Amino acid sequence: MAESPDIAQPAALIGDPARAAMLLALMRGQALTACELAHEAGVALSTTSSHLSRLRAGGLVAVRKSGRHKYFALAGEGAAGVIEALIGFAGAGPGERLRTGPKGLPGPRDPALREARVCYNHLAGERGVRLYDSICARGFVITGPGGPDLSPAGRAFARDFGVAPEALDVTRQPACRECLDWSMRRSHLGGRAGRGFLAAIEARGWACRVAGSRVIRFTPEGARRFDQSFPVPRGDESLDLARTRT
Repeated sequence: MAESPDIAQPAALIGDPARAAMLLALMRGQALTACELAHEAGVALSTTSSHLSRLRAGGLVAVRKSGRHKYFALAGEGAAGVIEALIGFAGAGPGERLRTGPKGLPGPRDPALREARVCYNHLAGERGVRLYDSICARGFVITGPGGPDLSPAGRAFARDFGVAPEALDVTRQPACRECLDWSMRRSHLGGRAGRGFLAAIEARGWACRVAGSRVIRFTPEGARRFDQSFPVPRGDESLDLARTRT
């Protein structure tokens, strides 16, 4: 039998309900303590420590130290991508009933989750897909040897928008990563550029994260400014959020 990657090991790690609940909580993009993760999973702190040790050994979770305190976060975009893909395969996360969305696709019952949410460290949902489709339609994204990347015009647009310089570092290629959006079944923007755009949107005060949730809530003015900055590609009415809200 030909050698192949051992997918059984990470699958077994994720397959435990308590560990799955912890990983879903970390998809909000925040680093959490063991106590907070114990609460999310509904298990004892001693049990949580054992689960976290296994997740760290499996490369799914990393630990960050601040003084005497330890915080746990997803190990990186690779780990987040696995969790996001499983969410899409399952159809909905725990506590989210399936419903029929645009074009009959399954998605979260809460329309706020469908419109805009955090996917580890970048913008997902309808607004995340709109952002990516908009910059692609304007030639701001090109296909390089390592995958999608920002074009020179795209880097200039991102810089003017307020994306941090480290996200646009040309020596670290590529800046972009396509992430399949589980509610839209289309790609949104991940990678350093995706993280940078979300940070810039938050810095502008257009939107903020809802505590204890993956929801990103836009202010009315922020939604209007976002729609102006990321116009819908011609012919793509499914992403015209202004029309949807009226």
